[in-house]
Amino acid sequence: MDDSNIIALYWQRDEAAIAETKAKYGRYCFAIAQNILVSRADAEECEADTYLEAWNKIPPAKPWALSAFLGKITRALAIDRWRRTRAQKRGGGEAELSLEELAECVPDRSSVEDAIGAAELARVISAFLRELPEEECSLFLRRYWYFDSVDALCRRYGMGASKVKMRLLRTREKLRKHLEQEEIIL
Repeated sequence: MDDSNIIALYWQRDEAAIAETKAKYGRYCFAIAQNILVSRADAEECEADTYLEAWNKIPPAKPWALSAFLGKITRALAIDRWRRTRAQKRGGGEAELSLEELAECVPDRSSVEDAIGAAELARVISAFLRELPEEECSLFLRRYWYFDSVDALCRRYGMGASKVKMRLLRTREKLRKHLEQEEIIL
């Protein structure tokens, strides 16, 4: 079933919308949650929470890209769960590693909001990503949006670990310079 038909089911408040969403995007949502949470049970719960959140948001929302809409919900839910778990016990994982890597070039959220606002930061980063070559952008997004491990990136792109790490480092440095040029960080 195509996305417009699934969204129409949500608007009609037809529970088949959930089943159709799960059939089409279940693996996608689970993969996002799994990369962040590293726990199958937590990822499954997060996936289920995504369907509930989509049910509660559609309507009034009418997403133009259902996959992006669901991915954003799943990612936010998984990060919230990860933060709660992390607050209870300190531990490693790809999400923590990815966020630590990005901390080198992206300023503290509270200072960004004070200076220009989180929406402006998102706009600038989005513009930066559109300027990157496709593979570089994809590599960056897979690491810092989907929290893919370096090993998973090596397999996906057919590169060695040192090459993946170096390309990510160079892209983060480009991002840092871009943010400086935009006067988001000084």
